[in-house]
Amino acid sequence: MEIQRVAVIIEDDKDIRDLLNAVLQQSGFKVFTAPNGTEGVEAVRAHNPTVVTLDLGLPDIDGFEVIRQLRLFSDAYIVMLTARAEELDTLMGLEAGADDYITKPFRPRELRARISAMLRRPRASEETATTAPQTAVPDAPGASAQAAPPAAPAAAAPAEAGAGAQEAGQFRHNGLSLDFGTRTTEIDGKPVELTRTEFELLHAVLEGGRRVRTKTDLVRRLRGDEYDAGGFISEADERTVEVHVGNVRRKLGDDSRSPRWLETVRGVGYRLAPSR
Repeated sequence: MEIQRVAVIIEDDKDIRDLLNAVLQQSGFKVFTAPNGTEGVEAVRAHNPTVVTLDLGLPDIDGFEVIRQLRLFSDAYIVMLTARAEELDTLMGLEAGADDYITKPFRPRELRARISAMLRRPRASEETATTAPQTAVPDAPGASAQAAPPAAPAAAAPAEAGAGAQEAGQFRHNGLSLDFGTRTTEIDGKPVELTRTEFELLHAVLEGGRRVRTKTDLVRRLRGDEYDAGGFISEADERTVEVHVGNVRRKLGDDSRSPRWLETVRGVGYRLAPSR
C-alpha cells in the first residue's frame, strides 16, 4: 500500500493558503498549514513532509531564514512563492537551499506541474535497492567519473568507452564519491550534505563525465524530462541551475577557476573536470 505524501504550506495570506491546500490535496497530499515562519518550521519538524511551499514575505521571520532553518534538519523539496519583481530575492532563496520557485499570481496547473517534476527525481533511487540505474557512457576517453570497483573481477572496458557508473550506481572522481542508491556524497570519506536538487545536478554531471551537460539539459533533468518534449525553458530557469551549481561548488569546496569536479563551459553548461 502506497504511503500518502505529506506537504506543509507556510503562508500568511489565508486565501492563498486555502488555494494551495486545495491544489495539494487534489494532488494526493496530506496537507498541514502554518500562517508564519516559526509555526512553519515546527510543522515541518513534526510532519516530515515531502514538499514545502513557502511565501518569502512572512510576518515574523523572513522566508530566507525559514529556508536556512529547514535545511538544518529537512531534505523536503522547498518551493518558494515570489512576486514577479523579486528576482534577487528568488536567487537568494535558491542560494539558501530552496529547490524551485513559482511567481504570484500562479496557476494551480503550473504548481502541480512543478511539484510533479520534483517528485519524479528520486523515483529511480527509491528503486535502486532492487534495480540498478542505467547510466549513459561519457564520450571522452578515460575522463569520466571512476565507478566503484566491482566485487568480482570483470573484463576491462575499452579505452574509448570511458568509465561510467556501474551496477551499484556509485561514482568516484578526484576524491569525491557519490552513491545514487543511498543518495550520499562524500569527499575523502567525509559526508557532504546536499539538497535533493543539488544531488541530482551533481549526479547528472558525474554521469555525463567529460560530455558537456547544457543548462537546458539540466533544467529538463530537474523537470524529469530526459528528452526535449518541447517545453519552454526560460533564462530564469537556466539561472536557477546556475545558482544550484554554485551551491554545489560551495558545499564541495570547489574553485570555479581551477575546478576539481565541476568545470564550466562558458555560455553552454558544465562537465566533469579532468582526473588528477
